[in-house]
Amino acid sequence: MTITSVHAHAGGASVVRPLMLSATPAGFPSPAEDHIDRELDLNEHLIRRPASTFFVRVSGRSMVGAGINDGALLIVDRAEEARDGRVVVAVVEGAHTVKRLRKQQTRCWLEAANPEYPDIHLLDDESQVWGVVTFVVKPL
Repeated sequence: MTITSVHAHAGGASVVRPLMLSATPAGFPSPAEDHIDRELDLNEHLIRRPASTFFVRVSGRSMVGAGINDGALLIVDRAEEARDGRVVVAVVEGAHTVKRLRKQQTRCWLEAANPEYPDIHLLDDESQVWGVVTFVVKPL
């Protein structure tokens, strides 16, 4: 995995796009409505703590079962609590990796979402977790 910097603002100003007035059904289609409610700034919805939020580009296939594909962009909050079951970015032997954090009594490990990749057992999860993945941005 490589960590790169992605600017959330263009030219120092927030990038906003139109937001449709009504939700688009994922079930049966409804008549199209061309009503714009307001402009939407994705930073308002995707970034809770700007000072502790980073963008991380994924490389590899260890998390495909969790919908995190090679090339996906992760939004990672370093201030978010790393609880059991959360997808995290961790530092293992000096390198970053994205996996699901698992905690059971005194044991702690990182679990891949692809059976081709083994679990990574941790001795001290708090010193290893770099941040918690809060959103995944990916093409369809």
